[in-house]
Amino acid sequence: MSRRKEALDYHERGRPGKIAVVPTKPLTNQRDLALAYSPGVADPCLEIEKNPEDAYRYTAKGNLVAVVSNGTAVLGLGNIGALAGKPVMEGKANLFKQFADLDVFDLEVGSEDPQDVIRFCQLLEPTVGGINLEDIRAPDCFLVEETLRKTMKIPVFHDDQHGTAIISGAALLNALDLVGKKLDEIKVVFSGAGAAAIATAEHYVRLGVRRENILMCDREGLVYEGRGHMDPYKARFTAPDTGARTLADVIGGTDVFVGLSVAGAMTQDMVRRMADSPIIFALANPVPEILPDEVKAVRDDAIVATGRSDYPNQVNNVLGFPFIFRGALDARATTVNEEMKMAATRALALLARENVPESVSRLYGLKRVKFGPEYLIPFPFDPRVLLWVAPAVAWAAVASGVARQFIDVESYRETLEARLGRARGVMRGIINRAVADPKRLVFAEGEEPKIVRAARICADEGIAHPILLGNAEAIERVADEWQIPLDEIEIVDIVTSSSREKYARYLWERRQRKGLSLGEAHQRLNIANYFASCMVACGDADAMLSGVNATYPETIRPALEAIGAHAKAGILSGMYMLVFEKRVVFCGDTTVNIDPTAEQLAQIAYAASRIVRTFGMEPRVAMLSFSNFGSVRHPGAEKVAQAVRLIRQRDPSLVVDGEMQADTAFDEQILRDRYPFSTLKEEANVLIFPNLSAGNIAYKLLNHLGGATAIGPILVGMGRPVHVLEQGADVQEIVNMAAVAVMDAQSRGRSTAESGFGPGVPRVPREAGIL
Repeated sequence: MSRRKEALDYHERGRPGKIAVVPTKPLTNQRDLALAYSPGVADPCLEIEKNPEDAYRYTAKGNLVAVVSNGTAVLGLGNIGALAGKPVMEGKANLFKQFADLDVFDLEVGSEDPQDVIRFCQLLEPTVGGINLEDIRAPDCFLVEETLRKTMKIPVFHDDQHGTAIISGAALLNALDLVGKKLDEIKVVFSGAGAAAIATAEHYVRLGVRRENILMCDREGLVYEGRGHMDPYKARFTAPDTGARTLADVIGGTDVFVGLSVAGAMTQDMVRRMADSPIIFALANPVPEILPDEVKAVRDDAIVATGRSDYPNQVNNVLGFPFIFRGALDARATTVNEEMKMAATRALALLARENVPESVSRLYGLKRVKFGPEYLIPFPFDPRVLLWVAPAVAWAAVASGVARQFIDVESYRETLEARLGRARGVMRGIINRAVADPKRLVFAEGEEPKIVRAARICADEGIAHPILLGNAEAIERVADEWQIPLDEIEIVDIVTSSSREKYARYLWERRQRKGLSLGEAHQRLNIANYFASCMVACGDADAMLSGVNATYPETIRPALEAIGAHAKAGILSGMYMLVFEKRVVFCGDTTVNIDPTAEQLAQIAYAASRIVRTFGMEPRVAMLSFSNFGSVRHPGAEKVAQAVRLIRQRDPSLVVDGEMQADTAFDEQILRDRYPFSTLKEEANVLIFPNLSAGNIAYKLLNHLGGATAIGPILVGMGRPVHVLEQGADVQEIVNMAAVAVMDAQSRGRSTAESGFGPGVPRVPREAGIL
């Protein structure tokens, strides 16, 4: 499937679009109906009539943002109109929700007249707590925002103007500190003179850059005194007419380049002529004015930032607008003023100088992150950004006199932490880790259309170097039918592969004392799972993924015969990661062992805890049973209690307790009131089930009835990275598991104890469900 078709399918499948309205109160009976609507709804209406501020108590106004656009300057698409811009506005709504738990109405205005946009927004004031203006062309956007800020008593913020200004401002402060230059002494040149460039230049002036030291170039060249075709906003940055006309004419000796224009606007010759230790912000998307590699080829003293996630120092607006609105709405600010924007810039700059927790580094597949030339600003998925930027903005609103609600910063941070949790960034963190060091991943079912589509995504996103296994002609037919380009995807035909003899001899040598003849080894290679397993065993692939069209045993048995289990661990097990809106829960064993012993349960729990740490979380393990700490005397409960004792002997630092019931594991009040002796003081995030029936049933119920996203099964204990798909897995689930498989392959370069995936089995017990 082409990227265009994939994007269209993404927006169309299921319920069309990307957002929906979700009720926050029950409406299941007549009493609920009477409270939600007539007659009960009259009471909050009358209270709000008496005191308009009560709208924040009784309605969603205080958590509701309107994203308003007329579609005159959409992304890189230009004036495509309000309706065509709607997918972008829905996407913006998603970012507000995912990063700051703010609800959004996306509202597309069918008029290019800025006065219509102004009046439309003014009429929205009773409905929403704030307005995010989006994709309105310059200079109209300046007029719209200025007018609304003067005439409305709710925050109004044009992200296209101020987002880049705020984020790049933080990067500028830190870059200047690293190179030892002062704001009031540097010379800055802009490539681009649209809304973002002008707002960024103004923000830099407020930071301390001298206005006369800023040069601005647009499509017609340098903005200079006496030049025609200039609006009043651009005219604020006119340079004296010295005869210089182009970016190339003025770049010499400048300290900072800010690109908000087009790819290729900056050349290596221009970089050479900049001052010592130049700072280059090449922010055009998707291709910057100059690539960091091109800069480094001619200047090793340059600091570079782009708008891209595949290079250090990504200037991404998502570091700003969700948290600015979060702080503004929580303080009930009447506007977003310059003090609040400056607070956001300085908060981001200061956060980048803090020690980066290992959990954040792991989200991006990095061992260590330290403030410096390649880490000027926080990562977009760093959960600490919410806790730094929103309070800074809220407190700036209070200090500058535009807040209607006092904010106690410390208690406010606790509220924010509870609001979002860490679940939202988990899958993105796994994918980021995969992208940091993609591995060769063989898909055993290479002729399956969903696998081919997933492989295309893996190649495009840099998650893996995909290898499709199967009949080459059949794979190419599938690719043609689905319009999927196969570049950067390797195809291995199991019939014609030159490695067949090598793999057959390898498999025969491994299994010859298990009754396997060389001829039978050749025959088994006609089965894709055997062939793929041999590829991984012989080092021709780093990891294997299979199972979308096969049973669990059909996938695992060939891998066990060709690869086997890891020599240092005690048991092979399967685990699912269930991602809920605000929590992540790991469940094991859910796929392999029918009735594990106490020793095996202890090993399952130990291996699971290692994986949880690999994902950047601290494990809190609950060993589940039908009994609470000896409340029922039964061999099944005693087995679990014995497992707890064994795992504590092995790892005294691990937070683990049991035997306990599932509600006890998730209810801190039960733990505190009834079982204060428990080492589990917070709700568990790792559940170890006493047998396969309990584990398999529980994770499927949680997945389908609890609304979780299931990632797995994660196979723990194989000698090399082999992972299994659920039968019928969709394309995104395949991509998710591909990222897990790549992360497993990456971890094999570290010690077994560090990786979490390594511990496997020197033997697989007879009671294992796969035998």
